[in-house]
Amino acid sequence: MQSQPGSHWTFRSISRATLPTLTLLTAVAVGSGLLLATFEEALYQYPSLLILVPVTIGTAGNLGSLLASRLSTAFHLGTLSFRFRDEQLGGHSLATVALALTLFPLVGAGAWILALVTGRVVLPLWRVVLISTTSGAGLAAVAIVATVLTTYGAYQAGLDPDDVVIPVVTVLADVFGVVMLFLTVSAFT
Repeated sequence: MQSQPGSHWTFRSISRATLPTLTLLTAVAVGSGLLLATFEEALYQYPSLLILVPVTIGTAGNLGSLLASRLSTAFHLGTLSFRFRDEQLGGHSLATVALALTLFPLVGAGAWILALVTGRVVLPLWRVVLISTTSGAGLAAVAIVATVLTTYGAYQAGLDPDDVVIPVVTVLADVFGVVMLFLTVSAFT
């Protein structure tokens, strides 16, 4: 019989739940860095895109973390059902997409302005905003799927989603952030 998440909050139980996850995620994050190195030449060619990398990855991780927090709270309150038409799930996912479509154009414009200030503008503003918005929308979708699946997986494994979901989502945002940005840059430059 599985114990309910949160019923045994001890250092040992939390460590037992998170240590394997964090060890695996460390290897995945190293892979993300190696993947980023293959994309290095294109980034040096377009400085505004180089500026986008950490901000895009960080923003996607933050969006996923916000969603994870909301879903974990709903889970602990017993209002999350993991059904396709669940209002909590749908509402929070829609809010994540709305935030992404609001924030990522600003992130793109900010990267372009910073490149302008440093005298390294190569791409026009509209293209940098388009790249940022497109990759951000894709990352929002990845963050939603990763958050829902990881929260559900933690529930099924008898783990507290608070202990595992945010680290998983932020590392996946790192990996997919690099991939999504690379694909978007390849499509629009």
